Amino acid sequence: MRKASALTRFVACGIAVGVLLSGCGQSPERPAASPAQAAEQEPGQSEAGGADPATLPAGSYVRNLENGRDEVVVPDIGHTALLIGDSQSEPYDGWPRLGLEAVGYKVHFCGLGGTGFVAGNGKTGNYIEALLRGDWKLPYGTPPLIVIQGGGNDAGQGATDAQIVANADRLIAALRQRYPDTPMAMIGTLARGTNYGGGRRSQVDALLGTVAARHGLPFIGVGDWLTKYDLAKNLADAVHMNAAGRKSLGVLLEGRLRALHLEAEAAP
Repeated sequence: MRKASALTRFVACGIAVGVLLSGCGQSPERPAASPAQAAEQEPGQSEAGGADPATLPAGSYVRNLENGRDEVVVPDIGHTALLIGDSQSEPYDGWPRLGLEAVGYKVHFCGLGGTGFVAGNGKTGNYIEALLRGDWKLPYGTPPLIVIQGGGNDAGQGATDAQIVANADRLIAALRQRYPDTPMAMIGTLARGTNYGGGRRSQVDALLGTVAARHGLPFIGVGDWLTKYDLAKNLADAVHMNAAGRKSLGVLLEGRLRALHLEAEAAP
């Protein structure tokens, strides 16, 4: 019923169809285009013309005329979680992805390493800027779950509490406007904990917990996981995990998602 509802909204306001322009926001099955490839592509009308966008090939885009942005056709959107995040989520074996996949979702990632609620990395803006200016593309249709992860780069770049809260509020509002029927959850900032040198990262994790609570969103705080679960030994650098660490964190996240009853519905 959610797919039908989304399609009805698009048909009511008109649909434009074309080829994908941007590499950000790809589903894992489809590698991101290089900046050069993206720059060379031009918008064009699909051969499908006025066909049902749900029948278009993965990677095609649909112009959402309600907001003027292009959205990506994603395979099996009904079982695909939208994950917004930074370099913790970006790798195909990133622990947020592993946790979501373990509870039954495919994953469509929108984000980039070095970004956050306030932080940009020079290639793209922060989360809300990237969305509004089209640096990455949201999926067409209605995903069953949206997960927002991040905060580490905001901590590292000195973003204030007020800046983080303001942009998190804007992002949540924009996503709720686009996907009013989709549950949303937040994952905080991976750190060592306030008593073990977590510093600003642990503070931002706690701050994001207050944002999630105010919006009524489930929150998975990870601001002490490195020490709580003895995983600091699996750090590949100051903030990123090695493969074994990513796997361990994925298992922990799976347990939290199940405890919050955020598992994917079984495919028919």
